[in-house]
Amino acid sequence: MRRLVIWDMMTLDGRFEGAGPWQLDFHGLVWGEELEAFSIAQLDEAGTLLFGRRTYEGMAAHWSEATGPVAERMNAIEKRVATRAGVASVWTNSRPLIGEIATHIDALKAQPGKQDIFVFGSADLTAALLDIDVVDEIRLCLVPTVLGGGTPLFRNGERRNFDLAEARPLRSGGVILRYLRAKG
Repeated sequence: MRRLVIWDMMTLDGRFEGAGPWQLDFHGLVWGEELEAFSIAQLDEAGTLLFGRRTYEGMAAHWSEATGPVAERMNAIEKRVATRAGVASVWTNSRPLIGEIATHIDALKAQPGKQDIFVFGSADLTAALLDIDVVDEIRLCLVPTVLGGGTPLFRNGERRNFDLAEARPLRSGGVILRYLRAKG
C-alpha cells in the first residue's frame, strides 16, 4: 500500500503562508542547492501529488510556466485534486477527486506501484487527512522566521502523535524535519 506524505514549508510560528494567499516570500530564506536537491529527490519518490483546489490552481499557474528540474517533475507527475465542486483540470496529468476525500483515499493508497502520495501545501486538505487518520508521514522545512500572522499549517483537530525520523539542518538555517506516524 502506498503511503501518504505531507510536505510543506513552515515558519517558526507555524505559518505556511503569509497574511494573503500565496504570500510565500519567506521560502526564499531557505531555498538553495540543498533544498532544491531534497525537492528533486522527494519528487522522484512520489507517484501522485494530491492538492486541495486552491493550492492546485496556484501550483498549476506557477509550475506550468516554470522550467528546470523541479518544474519538469512537477509537470510530469500524476496529480489529483480534492474538491467538493470540481475544478478545471488544466495542468498536465491531473484529475479531480470530487466529494469528500475520505471516500477516495483508500482507493488512492491501494493503487499499484511503490511510489507514495504527497500533499504539498493545502492546509485544509492536510487537516481533513489528519482528521481521518490517513497521514503516514509529515515532512516540514522549518523556516527560521516569525511572520506574526498568516495562515497556520495545522488546524484544530484531534491529537495525532508522530515520531521524529530525521532532523536535517540546512546551511541556509532551515531544518528539514521528518515525522512518521507513531506506532500504537
